[in-house]
Amino acid sequence: MKLRRCAVLYMESREKLSIDWRTVLAGGSALAATTQWLALAPHLDQELAVTAEELAALGGLSHTVWTTCAEAEQRYGEATIASLLKQGLLIGDSPEHADAQARDDTLRATHWRPLSALTHTFGRWREVSSDNGMEAPSFQALLEMFGEPPPPTLDLPAEGALKLPAVRSGLLDEQLFKRYTGRNFDLQASIPLAVAARLLQRTFGAQEVRMVGPHASVLKKTSPSGGGLHPVEAFVLAQRVDGVTPGLYHYHPIEHELRPVRTMDSAAAAELAKQMLADQHWLADAPLQVVMVARMERSFWKYRNHQKAYRALALDTGHLSQTFYLLAAEAGLPAFVTAAINDVDIEQELGLDHLRHAVVAICGCGPARGGARSMVELRYGETDAL
Repeated sequence: MKLRRCAVLYMESREKLSIDWRTVLAGGSALAATTQWLALAPHLDQELAVTAEELAALGGLSHTVWTTCAEAEQRYGEATIASLLKQGLLIGDSPEHADAQARDDTLRATHWRPLSALTHTFGRWREVSSDNGMEAPSFQALLEMFGEPPPPTLDLPAEGALKLPAVRSGLLDEQLFKRYTGRNFDLQASIPLAVAARLLQRTFGAQEVRMVGPHASVLKKTSPSGGGLHPVEAFVLAQRVDGVTPGLYHYHPIEHELRPVRTMDSAAAAELAKQMLADQHWLADAPLQVVMVARMERSFWKYRNHQKAYRALALDTGHLSQTFYLLAAEAGLPAFVTAAINDVDIEQELGLDHLRHAVVAICGCGPARGGARSMVELRYGETDAL
């Protein structure tokens, strides 16, 4: 059998502090530190503790050149090599190691930049809820916890500053000023199908399909995209959209249709919204959510192992969300976008591989609830945040 190290691997040292009472009683330092090495491998999607012997082997074996197992065992010991193969940090070419090799091959074939693969994989959430970390503190609570924030803008020296002319009104002003993040949605209200259709088509739909080769095409949309590739897909969770059975759908940007992934009853759709949105009920209450999923293969086809490719995907999602906001404002609806989501749970729900697809953010909208607001909303022209 031959083996090599996995394609992307980072080692992190972590210290665990404890009090050494024996040393303290003898008059020495109170704290003792124990260092542990953790292997971070995106293809495995988990942190793995390694020994000093395993660390040496991982540092000495190539991730491109195959080595015979016998040679590796001679250099680093049979037990060390067996442990690393079992963990999947070393990739063997025998059938018993086929699963780890397939995951490693997927990572290699997708052309990830190693640091981006690390950031993406270990920045994802799973099963985060209000019970284990998701909070929504008010501005007042933040002030009490952290004190005054940094100033809202840089204030460079004004010497030589050019005073700009007054701004004239424009066609976009109404939507720009009406746009705000909604956190108080009406649980009884729904969105008309025609409104949902316009939101989806004008934000995520193809306004034009242009052929750039015999079997290759690019889409023209209302938002910019890195390399003109538009790798972000829209998966819709419809809770209360007139004429649409509650459930998960993929929005096809060319055919302008919702293709069902899984339909469900209203209670299940509401529960799924809360799960996806990490228990943020103030966003899950909206009748329509859109999960924005980046297809890495589409973007990395051009930007292979590129330092800026992953950042461009985040920018793409930001552009789309602002377009969605403005269209929602046009329809008289508050909207939202958030990256505080349970990525792993969404991947499992949609059957996605995190090495091929990045669940970046969720946006949504719906009618505002009347009466007093319970959550912070910064509306233009209001003097109070609530």
